[in-house]
Amino acid sequence: MATYKEIQNQIAELQRAAEEARTKEVQGAVDKIKSLMADYGLSIDDIVGTKKRGGKAKAGGKVQFRDDQGNTWSGRGRMPGWLHGKDKEQYRLS
Repeated sequence: MATYKEIQNQIAELQRAAEEARTKEVQGAVDKIKSLMADYGLSIDDIVGTKKRGGKAKAGGKVQFRDDQGNTWSGRGRMPGWLHGKDKEQYRLS
């Protein structure tokens, strides 16, 4: 039966071998991805989806509330700090 130290050495050797195999496999995967990207004319943006597509952006809400200091709120989303504890209807725009 192997000793604890021998088993630990075997574990360390297997971890080194696993990391070496992983490095080779990762490089092969990267090479394959680069080849496919070149074949299809793809960029990184095509892969990760960061390129903006056509379409309209959401319009901001129409201002419904305004105070004397110029603070505004559309009435959508979380109530702003300047309105907390106040009657919001007194700031409603007609």
